[in-house]
Order: sequence, then C-alpha cells, then structure tokens
Amino acid sequence: MKRIVILLLFVPIISQGQINNLLKKGKEKIAKITLNDPKLDISEGLKEALNNGIAKQVSKLTETDGFYKNELVKIVLPSELQKVDKALRSLGLGKMADEGLLVLNRAAENAVKEATPIFVDAVKNISFTDAKTILLGNEDAATTYLQSATSTDLYAKFNPVIATSLNKVNANKIWEQIIKKYNSIPLVKKVNPDLNDYVTNETMKGVFKMIAIEEKEIRVNLKARTSSILQSVFAIQDKKNTKS
Repeated sequence: MKRIVILLLFVPIISQGQINNLLKKGKEKIAKITLNDPKLDISEGLKEALNNGIAKQVSKLTETDGFYKNELVKIVLPSELQKVDKALRSLGLGKMADEGLLVLNRAAENAVKEATPIFVDAVKNISFTDAKTILLGNEDAATTYLQSATSTDLYAKFNPVIATSLNKVNANKIWEQIIKKYNSIPLVKKVNPDLNDYVTNETMKGVFKMIAIEEKEIRVNLKARTSSILQSVFAIQDKKNTKS
C-alpha cells in the first residue's frame, strides 16, 4: 500500500483543460492524416458533387420554362431595357414586351443543352490541393472556385452558343422589332443593347446558382450523399464543423 502511495506522488496531476487540449490536438492530427490519405481522393469527391449539380440541377434549366418559371434564375430585363418594356406597355404593346422577355429565357434554356459538356469538362481541372481547401470552405466553396477558375474560358465558349440559341428561338428578330419600335418613339434616348453578352452572363449565373444549390444539399443533407466517396469525403467536413 505504501508503495502505491509513493508511486502516486510521482504521477503528474493533469487538469481538465490539459486533457481537452490533448484531445483537440489528437483530433487535428487525425484530420490531417485523413486529408492526406492516398486512399481517399478528396478531389474526386468534390468533382462528383459538382457533376451531380450539373446532372440534377442544371438539367432542369434545359426544360421548357426551366429559366422562365424559375424565380431563382429567371432572366429579367437589364436597366436599359426596363425603360423599353415600360414604354411599350404604356403604348398598349404589352404582348410584344412579354414576348421579348420570354424569348431571352428560351434562348438560355436552349443554350444550356449545348453548353452542359463545357461545365463538365471544367470540373475535371480541380486539383487535389485545391480540393482540400474547398472541402473545408463555405457551403458554396466548390461552386465559387469553379466559377472563378473557369468563367473567362466558359464565356468564350458559351457566348457563340448563346448567339446560335438567340437565332434559333427567333429572339434576335423579335428584339430587333422591339428596339425599332421603341427608338421610333419621339424624344426617347435610343438604345442598342448587346443581348448576346447580357444573356450569356445571365445564363452562366443561373447555371452556377443551380450547381451551388446541389453542393449545399450534399454538404448539409446526409441523404444527398448517394455514393461511398461522397459520404467519406464530406464526413471530413462534418468533423471540422463539429469541432468548430
């Protein structure tokens, strides 16, 4: 008994704070090991999440009224054309104004069908190093990364697709008539909008917004992680959020 007492005297007293600190360091070490586990390709998990967004959410945009009746991404008139819209309606030409808005959204819906492969190819460029930062970032970190990394190239590829789409749905002809009608009104400041540029940018915004919705769903909803790699990769994010 005396030996036990003597031994206990030499055992350092560890406070609860020290214990918590040790546990925290242990969790951080485990997290680092997990992030660098060669068996778990984080970039593949994020690519799958983004591809799910493209397949599940962006595909909705290609349907009739995919843009027009989706308030999250519906293309509305820019400020320059809002005065055109207002002037036409004041002249009893509301039907022409409605058709002008509709065809811009139809052009976007039609263009996304052809442009989806562009977004799929862009996803392939996410590196493992970037993926680690993205995984532990905000709920739309992957989408934001994809948008910042690819928007310039995407615009260059997407713009001619939109131009073709505007012609296909007869939008250019309809808007030519609308602008001609508006510019013929006495005392108005004539307009000559670049519809191709505007619709291209608005369509891209809509696509990224829908991808972000799916990314958030996978990040917060366990049931949305429909594959083993999604479950494994986003479990790392869950551990990080639990600690913080």
